[in-house]
Amino acid sequence: MSAESTTGPRRGSKGHRRKPRDRRPGGKGLKVMAWTAAGVVLLGGTGAGYLYFKLNGNLESVDIDQALGTDRPEKADNGSENILVLGSDTRAGGNEELGGGADDGSARSDTAMIVHVYEGHQKAVVVSIPRDTLIDRPECTDTEGGTHPAASGVMFNSAYSTGGAACAVKTVESITDLRMDHYLEIDFTGFQKLIDDLGGVEVTTTEHIKDPDSHLDLSAGTHRLDGEQALGLVRTRHGVGDGSDLGRIQLQQAFLKALMRQVEEVGVFTDPKKLYDLADSATKAVTTDSGLGSVNALMSFANGMKGIGPSQTHMVTMPVQYDPADLNRVLPLTDKAQLIWDALKNDEPIPKRATEDTAAGEAKGVVNTA
Repeated sequence: MSAESTTGPRRGSKGHRRKPRDRRPGGKGLKVMAWTAAGVVLLGGTGAGYLYFKLNGNLESVDIDQALGTDRPEKADNGSENILVLGSDTRAGGNEELGGGADDGSARSDTAMIVHVYEGHQKAVVVSIPRDTLIDRPECTDTEGGTHPAASGVMFNSAYSTGGAACAVKTVESITDLRMDHYLEIDFTGFQKLIDDLGGVEVTTTEHIKDPDSHLDLSAGTHRLDGEQALGLVRTRHGVGDGSDLGRIQLQQAFLKALMRQVEEVGVFTDPKKLYDLADSATKAVTTDSGLGSVNALMSFANGMKGIGPSQTHMVTMPVQYDPADLNRVLPLTDKAQLIWDALKNDEPIPKRATEDTAAGEAKGVVNTA
């Protein structure tokens, strides 16, 4: 275990928790959602205008900037961008059939990733934040104007369940001192349908993965996962490694790279029906910040990322160590994490020492990303 200093979260009050407004969440496959949603407008023909307005009508957006006001980190002036990508375990909108979520119907951020797109938009780094990280959550205002008090020593994913997207962004910005330029979120049902419309995603497992809780049973070998299997893979905890959230993050990162490869190979622009099905599913599944809340905005955003593929994407996890008081929780290694945040702020590569000697979840090698 590293001797790095950690944050000192106190087991204090978790504050008043208010169930966020039922919205369609979104967050895995950043590029596929923006690209397919935007691509339909390029199809031409007499139906293009109708399709454009239909897809615009599918989109949900939240005004993060208005909710958070001016008390935020400064926007970077080096041409880079930071996008907070969330996957939520809300049980609304049919997700109750897929498991997860709180019994009271509230939502939590099951997956959280900061996507940093470097200047020139030719490469990116993805930093996963473990949902079980104990942090000090700042006071925040949600998108409906409700104020939620600060809380110490609470799980990271409580930010979303407390105050929705705006509080999740506020918490990430408090931890990192990085401005989140955009926000994307996807829900269980939307993710599952998106994978099915794509025709599945191929992965190679080097170990048998079996988890009754996520309805997943994969022998070692190559598989083309349908939507239900893909969702089980990115959500499984007990089927790999030490059963921690850290092992699940490794699977999520591996799957995201496989998804990016699949999008490159499938050639959706040569198949108008497939393109429309993907765009329709993607725009129904995602919630974005208001800056991405139109097909035009998504098209511009996707075009700016078209040069970034799996080989240009580096993936890491925020440095943490297991909490000695509760091994089901982790504590940030603040000195190492600061190396990551400084690198992103300066639009530089993450130094290797930032991710050495940290808790990893013991799931490496379960999915082959080569």
